Amino acid sequence: MILSVNPWLELGRTGAPGVNYAMGRSTGAAGMEGLVLSADPWQADWSGPESADDRRADEAGGESVQDGEAGGYHVSVMLDEVVAVLQPTPGRCFFDGTLGGGGHSEALLRAGATVIACDQDPEALAHARARLSRFGDRFTALHGNFSAMQAMLASVGVTQVDGIVLDLGVSSRQIDVAERGFSFQKDGPLDMRMNPGAPLSAATLVNEADEAELARIFWEYGEERASRRIARAIVEARAARRIERTLELARLVESVLPRGGAKHPATRVFQALRMAVNDEMLRLEEALGQTVGCLKPGGVLAIITFHSLEDRMVKQYLRRHSEKTIDRPEWPEARPNPERYFELLTKKPVAPSVSEQEANPRSRSAKLRAAIRV
Repeated sequence: MILSVNPWLELGRTGAPGVNYAMGRSTGAAGMEGLVLSADPWQADWSGPESADDRRADEAGGESVQDGEAGGYHVSVMLDEVVAVLQPTPGRCFFDGTLGGGGHSEALLRAGATVIACDQDPEALAHARARLSRFGDRFTALHGNFSAMQAMLASVGVTQVDGIVLDLGVSSRQIDVAERGFSFQKDGPLDMRMNPGAPLSAATLVNEADEAELARIFWEYGEERASRRIARAIVEARAARRIERTLELARLVESVLPRGGAKHPATRVFQALRMAVNDEMLRLEEALGQTVGCLKPGGVLAIITFHSLEDRMVKQYLRRHSEKTIDRPEWPEARPNPERYFELLTKKPVAPSVSEQEANPRSRSAKLRAAIRV
């Protein structure tokens, strides 16, 4: 069960005191807005009529795929909750490692803060730069992956910031443009590169990886139970001719797993391929390892995840580095944790509010975790 909160109160705890996140101190009594269940993309069974919104959420494997903001480019998830934990004010500097449409950066800039942001998608950068140009030199946008945050900050003369936000969802723009090759609902080249200049495309992976490697990818990144059967079907099909188009692959998967509900059979396969093409889990691991060095004492790390694999990695990282003591069976007693760098601000992951989920059903699998640098 995931807690949905009033964003200006302490996150993740019923009836707990509020928190001044900039200082990590209790400030007063608070209550909860309510409790909601967040849909796990691997367990959700959307039994109602399948809307266009639901189909497009399905295409992203339950990830952030939203429209409506800034001319239909992207709607950022959990804006109020992110602002609540980061506490932007004039004079404070933040790193937005997933710029996308610029929603989170704009919220921080409106509060008077300075933002250094990055994105690996040149189209997203161009859009966000135009959208946020009115903030002048308080906004800097860099091309790159957040896994290189330390180097990117150093390139603009910054060593540490007051907060880091990572929204790991996929932009609706990337899904909607068929030529980007992310969608199994639109015919396009089998691409899936978030950075169009990256060397590995989904077509290369599908046509050149061996059967065992494909099965591993589908199982490890998509938790697809039919991973071996799908991998075998791909290898057999590509022996006749290369698989180059998104709908071609989607129909092939559907021939192995006939559709039996709202969720398209290719959902997990496409998510797994996207994660492999963009090396998403490794990039997240590399980024997490740099957050400690990039945050000032009292700085806040806020991460929004959309599926169980990345959320598990974030949860384990924050737990490992927030425990005050560690213990082993051979020790007579617990010892202070020499790698304690954080204090958790969210004891449990925070879900979007009921009202946000109703307004934007595609946000329903989002989970926010936050911690303060000690």
